[in-house]
Amino acid sequence: MTKPIILCVDDEAVVLNSLKIQLRNAFQDTYLYEMAESANEALEIIEEYRSEGADVIVIVSDWLMPGIKGDEFLIQVHQKYPKVVKILLTGQADQSAIERAREEAELHSYLAKPWNSDDLIYAIQSGLSTRDN
Repeated sequence: MTKPIILCVDDEAVVLNSLKIQLRNAFQDTYLYEMAESANEALEIIEEYRSEGADVIVIVSDWLMPGIKGDEFLIQVHQKYPKVVKILLTGQADQSAIERAREEAELHSYLAKPWNSDDLIYAIQSGLSTRDN
């Protein structure tokens, strides 16, 4: 059986690399870590894993990306997979986008860039603990 997946979505490769390192340091081999540079790529990854019987359990997404913005992406994910823990990690989102994601995507957490690694790990852990209840 495949490990649960944490999916990070950001159009900046340096951010994705940093996230991957921080997640591996915190969670070791507990999860698989997938990176996507756009919401469309992330949706493809989610569908691919679902077809293989694997679950994306956490999504950490930027807001300002080409194509679909982070709040729209998280709302789309929530409509199909409501149990996924959704975290918005961005320096660009306006307050109305954050509120929309909270209301329509059950956004678990919003973190501003530059982020604190401990805050990110805590947000993931707390999201997973509420998901399992």
